[in-house]
Amino acid sequence: MTVTYTARVANARFGGFSQLLLLWRGSIYKLLWRELVCFLGLYMALSAAYRFVLTEGQKRYFEKLVIYCDQYASLIPVSFVLGFYVTLVVHRWWNQYLCMPLPDALMCVVAGTVHGRDERGRLYRRTLMRYAGLSAVLILRSVSTAVFKRFPTIDHVVEAGFMTREERKKFENLNSSYNKYWVPCVWFSNLAAQARREGRIRDNSALKLLLEELTVFRGKCGMLFHYDWISVPLVYTQVVTIAVYSYFLACLIGRQFLDPAQGYEGHNLDLCVPIFTLLQFFFYAGWLKVAEQLINPFGEDDDDFETNFLIDRNFQVSMLAVDEMYDDLAMLEKDLYWDATEARAPYTAATAFLRQQPSFQGSTFDITLAKEDMQFQRLDGVDGPLGEAHGDFLQRLLPVGAGMAAGGLLGRRLSLMRRKNSCVSETSTAASCTCAGAPDGAAPECGCGDPLLDSGLREPEPELPAGPELPVPGPAAEPFTTVPMPAPRGPAPPWLPSPIGEEEESLA
Repeated sequence: MTVTYTARVANARFGGFSQLLLLWRGSIYKLLWRELVCFLGLYMALSAAYRFVLTEGQKRYFEKLVIYCDQYASLIPVSFVLGFYVTLVVHRWWNQYLCMPLPDALMCVVAGTVHGRDERGRLYRRTLMRYAGLSAVLILRSVSTAVFKRFPTIDHVVEAGFMTREERKKFENLNSSYNKYWVPCVWFSNLAAQARREGRIRDNSALKLLLEELTVFRGKCGMLFHYDWISVPLVYTQVVTIAVYSYFLACLIGRQFLDPAQGYEGHNLDLCVPIFTLLQFFFYAGWLKVAEQLINPFGEDDDDFETNFLIDRNFQVSMLAVDEMYDDLAMLEKDLYWDATEARAPYTAATAFLRQQPSFQGSTFDITLAKEDMQFQRLDGVDGPLGEAHGDFLQRLLPVGAGMAAGGLLGRRLSLMRRKNSCVSETSTAASCTCAGAPDGAAPECGCGDPLLDSGLREPEPELPAGPELPVPGPAAEPFTTVPMPAPRGPAPPWLPSPIGEEEESLA
């Protein structure tokens, strides 16, 4: 049975894990004590022979052998090989548990998609889940010794109620030499299709959802079969085992205490029991025994999976979900916090202190800044609004060419962008756009009529260099006035934005 100690280490405290050292069942002591006693017995036998049996000449030769074994035992990479092997085995062990076929998701889909409170609807739901449980039993008895001892033959499966006698005939008459754990899943699919034809499953979407959950369930059964079939490569297991055993075989000789009177380096102390060698054996050999126990978790070791318990639990829960709990709902009532603006469950006296703790707002929530550090900073050398600063910054970025100097289209674009980006308040805009004082027939001084400047003030146009002049219509008192023509302009830079609008075309 699986050894669970989670509650003992729920809180980290002084000496918390030391209490686990006193446990026997599932412990490393129970797993390793035989190997440890064997190693210590062989070590003490060699030590006694060196001290009391060998002659002086034989002792000198044995001492040279001890020094040789101790020097070259470190060449065995036992830590690297063993560490990687145990990591692989533990990862494989947990993945095998994740592949255990649990029917929880499947039974919820069956209860929600296969309808009918009559006896036939109940028969459909129970049979579907029985087929799923039968598939799990067939695969588990193929990989687990504990389940095989419980169901050694198909007759035991029939007597246990997972399969009827008629189903057994169909199962045995199916001519296949391979493992037939998948047959109940096919029966499940056929029965679900029949329920769809009878209207028990009301649409194809519900049937699709049901078969998808069956596919997940069957995939887990298949993965258990493949984990049992494809083991960790035997050569790797052999390399690790040989490395550990050969290392400690060398330690039996190389870690012997020698006579201090001989003056060998590192042998100034003579003890009977090699304490640190025993600790090293405990760690390395224990590491190997952990891998040996976890490499196949479907046996009967202390930490192997409780497969028979899972069979019982899954079968009972699945039948309850699709039969007694089908269409079983409690009366709908308003919850306790129906009118509460801030729903919060109560705390007991043991947990009341948790109410005083503030909720987490983010890692930067408590950062404070000085008042002067929270002021926005404008661009260097600019005191005006941010829009004007943006225009000046753009002006500084543009190269000064012949077109700019001559007041070409590039300069007009910048002028338009600056006027569009200049911002004033609504009050100042209303005051500046009052054209009542303009004389009759004269053009207003402000830019209220400009569609591009309806939220800002028109800046005075910069004087353009003299050039060829063209006559344009003027006021009634002056039929024609002349305006200077822009000088020839060069090509615009490729990164310059596209024309700003119709106003730019009129200016061109």
